[in-house]
Amino acid sequence: MNDDPACSIERSLQILGERWSFLVLREIFAGKHKFAEIQSALGIATNLLSARLKLLVESGVLCTQTYREPGSRPRQSYHLTEAGRDLRVVLSALQQWGDLHRPRPSGPSALRRTRSTGRPVHVGFLDDDGHEVPVTEVVTVTDTVART
Repeated sequence: MNDDPACSIERSLQILGERWSFLVLREIFAGKHKFAEIQSALGIATNLLSARLKLLVESGVLCTQTYREPGSRPRQSYHLTEAGRDLRVVLSALQQWGDLHRPRPSGPSALRRTRSTGRPVHVGFLDDDGHEVPVTEVVTVTDTVART
């Protein structure tokens, strides 16, 4: 018998529902892969960071790679898996929401842009044809309705 919750939001929150998880991912997306870099950027206690990284690795969001600085013991660096890279849209949606509903007087701390043109982008819903759908037009249906 499977003890996993039926709701995919609940299953996701089992891995990502603690605030440090997204902040750790933010730093890895920003190019920080070493434990010390992440710890320094966040000011998080080392035991909390260790626990977060362990869960993210065990859950398939991150993978580790061994590296060795001259004169030091081998250590692990942390890198996004495909599942981890797919969380960019979730982080961007949180940032977009915060910029809109919890704005700083000085403006956003980061902007979302296309790599090729530098044009602004936003997170939204797309239909099967790739057309954007206003959030007010999106409904969530139960799995019984979704299967029909």
